[in-house]
Parts: sequence; C-alpha cells; structure tokens
Amino acid sequence: MADKTYENIKIEREGNVTFLVLNRPEKRNAMSPGLHYDVQDALRWLDDDAQTRVLVLTGAGDSWCAGQDLKLYFRETSNNPMERKRSNAASHNWRWELLTRFSKPTIAMVNGFCFGGAFTQLCACDFAITAEDATFGLSEVNWGILPGGIVSWNLTDMMLPRHAMYYAATGEPFDGKRAVEIGLANFAVPRDQLRAKTLEFAAKLEKLNPSVLRYTKEAVRAVRHMSADDARDYLGAKQDSLARADKEIADKVGMKKFLDEKSYRPGLGPYQRPEEK
Repeated sequence: MADKTYENIKIEREGNVTFLVLNRPEKRNAMSPGLHYDVQDALRWLDDDAQTRVLVLTGAGDSWCAGQDLKLYFRETSNNPMERKRSNAASHNWRWELLTRFSKPTIAMVNGFCFGGAFTQLCACDFAITAEDATFGLSEVNWGILPGGIVSWNLTDMMLPRHAMYYAATGEPFDGKRAVEIGLANFAVPRDQLRAKTLEFAAKLEKLNPSVLRYTKEAVRAVRHMSADDARDYLGAKQDSLARADKEIADKVGMKKFLDEKSYRPGLGPYQRPEEK
C-alpha cells in the first residue's frame, strides 16, 4: 500500500526509519491548523505501520519549526471558537500525547530554526539530534505573551530551572551546542552530517528488542515524578508485564547470552538478537 500524502507534511523512508517532515518551508514550518490535523493523522497511522521501526521528526528547508503560525493559528481563528477549539486540541494531541506515547523510538532531527511552541514536540520526542548551527529561541516575551500551552512546563521538566528562566524571560536565542549543554538535545553535529548521524543512531535503536525499548521508554517517562517507593512498585510490575508480552524476554535470551553462552559483553559490540543471526 502506498504511503499517505498530505498538504503540510511529507513522509520519507530510509528502510525501517520513517521521516515525518513538516513541509511549510516558506513559513519556516510554522504550525497552522492544517499542519496539526495532518501530523495528528500521520502519527496515528505510523504508530501501527509495520515498516516504521524508528520515527524521525524534522522540517523542510532551513527550519525545524518556527512555532505556531501566528496568523493562521491565532488571528484567523479568533472569531471562530469551534475551529480554535478543534485546532488547539489537535495541536496538543500530536505534539504531546501522541508523540510521548508513540510505541516506537522517536528522534527530533533539528535541522534549523526551532522556536516557541516547537519546544513541545522537541521535548516530547525520545531523543534529539541537532545541527550545531541550529537556532533555538523562546521569542514569546517579545510579543507580550507567555511560553504557553505546556511549553513552560516542558522547559522546567527538561532543563535546570535557571536555564528555563533565563531563556524564557530574555528571549535570547542559542545554538545546537548550547542546546546539548542545557539538556534539550543529546548530540550536536555539523549540519552536513545531521541526516547521516541521525540514521546511524536510528540503526542502533533498530537492533534493540522493540518491546524492551518501548517498555523502557514508557518506564523512564513514568517514573520521573514518582516517589522512590511508587517507582519501585511500578518498575516491578512493568518488568512482569514485559515478560508476559515478549517471549524473548520470558525466555531470558539476553541473560543466557551473557551468563551461559558468554557471547555478549556490554561495551564490546552490539547485542545480536536471535533473528539477526
């Protein structure tokens, strides 16, 4: 079956890695209501897509995403409360609920400008790889508005409060290297290496047991705000659930390779899953 096509986004494939590309380059990929509806539909489809093992979120042209389209998202829905409500729901749904619950690993590949509301989907992705010269910023203070939605909450959850306060209050931009320093990204690489490095990292993720990766993603997100006792109980139940869901885990294949066959040693090469032999 052919891939779906959309007006505001593109779907690109590199084997089992699917690129979801925000495709409004003339507007620096600012998010319109139409873009929200397109991405919401695409994420629901790709979550069940068997070919997709890793999802990469990126932008066309020289921008990742310039935040909400002030004209289309705010001004043109100001007198249409039903459309404002619908587009607001779609915006939050895909940028936080669908991305944080996506069953496969997600990578934000930040190729350029990342501003304002784009910080939500940046924080929602499991990993972030950025071009060294990408430009990040919270410019809301210049328009007399707050970093709204859940952007301010995302910032204080993802980075130290001092950094969150500084960049939200000043609107000062920063580059990809600084994004790594303050916890917004995992790696910063030269722009001409961004796609290759992202695919290299995605290949590492593809080699992992998808059930273990999914449960680990869910666990790390869930325990961040739990007490130690609650986290201990939750993780025990989560491990039991994983063993019931995946025969490779139930049979303790990884443990046997390490303890009995001595064919795997952490740090000395990738674990080879049974189907890869």
